[in-house]
Amino acid sequence: MKFKPEMLKAYFVCGSQDVPEGQYETIVNTAIKAGITAFQFRDKGNDSTLSPIDRAAMAMKLRGRCAEAGIPFIVDDNVELAKQVNADGIHVGQSDEQIQQVVAEVGDQMIVGLSCSTAEEVKAANAIDGIDYYGSGPIHPTGSKADADPVIGLDGLKQLVSLTERPIVAIGGITVDDLSDVIQTGAAGSAVISMIAQSNDIPGVVKAMLRA
Repeated sequence: MKFKPEMLKAYFVCGSQDVPEGQYETIVNTAIKAGITAFQFRDKGNDSTLSPIDRAAMAMKLRGRCAEAGIPFIVDDNVELAKQVNADGIHVGQSDEQIQQVVAEVGDQMIVGLSCSTAEEVKAANAIDGIDYYGSGPIHPTGSKADADPVIGLDGLKQLVSLTERPIVAIGGITVDDLSDVIQTGAAGSAVISMIAQSNDIPGVVKAMLRA
């Protein structure tokens, strides 16, 4: 699947640790039906309810759903799993696998995303061929990542957008009220976890993301 910046418009990131037990597949399916433009499989940490075998099976199942919907299925920080399920993309953080190594391994076959939260990280990444987009934030404090970077806010996001030709998706504590402001910084879209995962109205939230 070829990368297009509009894939970042309504980007849902989720793992079993982000939802009530037993609800993961249902919530992701609901989000896909509602029209998300990309899905990142990010199942990790002590609160994950999936064993390694179940994780691979769930990834394969959700990968199939994304293919049916025509949206990219992106795996967070696990090149082996991404290859195993023939994912459309891989997303890595600054402290995850070396980005050059990831690009060398999957570059032509997969979309590659990299987390960049500072001007230095963006400038360094700009010099590396084969990265498709950056994930930048957190825009607000977030409870979804124990090791989240310092908050950059909308001003920080705008600065990072100005430093690169590559599309940026904003992440971190984003609410429905922030969606238009995020787009006004020049970012391509918002990546959200709890805004969809904990919503009582997933179709309404996704519609707001698409409209922003």
